[in-house]
Amino acid sequence: MNRSDIDIGRAPAVDEQNDSPYRDHHGALAAIKASWHREPVLGFAGGRLHVDAKIGLARFGPASLGLKRHPAEIRVGYVGSGQSIQSAHAFVERAADGLDGDPKKAPRFPGFLPDRGFYSEIVEPDGATATITTNEIATLKNVKSKQERFAQAVQLVSDKVRLLAQRDDALRLIVLAIPNELLTLVKTVDYTDDVSGRVHRDFRRALKAEVMRHKIPTQIMLQRVSEAAADSKKVDPPHRIAWNLLTSMFFKGGGIPWKPVGLRPDTCYVGISFHRPMGTTDTTLRSSVAQAFDESGTGLILRGPDFQWDRRKDGPSPHLSADQAKALLDLVLKRYKDEAGHLPMRVVVHKTSRFWDAERDGFQAALSAIKEFDLVAVTPTSEIRLIRAGEYPPLRGTLFSIGDLSYLYTTGYIPAIKAYPHGHVPAPLQIADRHGDSSLDAIVDEILVLTKMNWNSTTFAGALPITIRFSRQVGNIMREIPQGRDPMPQFAFYT
Repeated sequence: MNRSDIDIGRAPAVDEQNDSPYRDHHGALAAIKASWHREPVLGFAGGRLHVDAKIGLARFGPASLGLKRHPAEIRVGYVGSGQSIQSAHAFVERAADGLDGDPKKAPRFPGFLPDRGFYSEIVEPDGATATITTNEIATLKNVKSKQERFAQAVQLVSDKVRLLAQRDDALRLIVLAIPNELLTLVKTVDYTDDVSGRVHRDFRRALKAEVMRHKIPTQIMLQRVSEAAADSKKVDPPHRIAWNLLTSMFFKGGGIPWKPVGLRPDTCYVGISFHRPMGTTDTTLRSSVAQAFDESGTGLILRGPDFQWDRRKDGPSPHLSADQAKALLDLVLKRYKDEAGHLPMRVVVHKTSRFWDAERDGFQAALSAIKEFDLVAVTPTSEIRLIRAGEYPPLRGTLFSIGDLSYLYTTGYIPAIKAYPHGHVPAPLQIADRHGDSSLDAIVDEILVLTKMNWNSTTFAGALPITIRFSRQVGNIMREIPQGRDPMPQFAFYT
């Protein structure tokens, strides 16, 4: 752990109440302590390291290069209209040769070829396309019910994916080149259901939930993006699209873009969030669970059991009973053991709400056979911020504590690249609650690494650790999956 301590005085006198969070138990103003944690590095081909995913990939190649699982080629199929397929294919082909970047903001995209970039090749086998026809879109237009039109559009795309999934020469990935005309018809839908009340559905989430039944990962690419002019102000520039799009395709095709460095071995990282399944009442929630990651950054998605939550009685944030918490973590540990052949030595649980006593007791009961554990509540907040002298915001990696409250900047100015790559005023995460064996500094170092583990994007780092970010994203898709159908456990199906 690399850190520097900073003395920045005492908390301001926010009020004169002795129960202020900025006062200690004697009523005195709490001291402010601050430290800075160095930027974690990522691992690339040959064990070489860099702090920036883009630069590391461009200089060294992906982490899977040289390993057995590295894909020499990724066989890709396309679903869309004739025009949207042509546009998507042309963009991927152009990007695979490499694209110039903006020297001030992003390096050149190095390409996706056997001898450079991802050291792999995107291959489209003959006939690996399924066309959404003009007549099929016209039929959708004539469906008067928006709810029914939405459902038919999801089924239409799913049927096309099924055709490609049944090919004898198996594909590794299917690009959903969504035509402008189709997206305009069904981007979202709102309606009222007798059981659930008001329902909002998003086409992307519904598609992801439906087409995963065909067991081939998909990559959505909108026609308006693939056909945008290079200087368009409505979409990202081509090199930035290429970085995110082709890195995601590489991951979904079986490659490992980069690996985390500094995570403890034999540790299982778990992110927990909650969602309400479609077709259920407002008091029924199911944990979307468990984004279970190991120290290499790979992991599984598990769906937890249903439970009841009464907002009026239980408060604004869902919480588990002791039995529910134990059952959920038992599910994670069983799956981990099935995959790894042994239980983890350590388990870290992340969620965004504090741990209630019963919830904590249940998790600890499930962890009785585990050598070490940490339960950590990480909550985004804008209620308190640091102001730094000079023109730049606080440094990413700044940890400051006021009494018993701790805050971590996961966005901010990044000394390692001498830049502030975010388009907003950074706000810290509050480490609102923690129980277990590790020090606060060790927990912070892990969170900083996990903010860099989104293989669906080459953004330098996210605001949230991947455990929490993905648990939310997965929950939005999981709610679309019927209770009787098992969801795919791999992350590639949810991004």
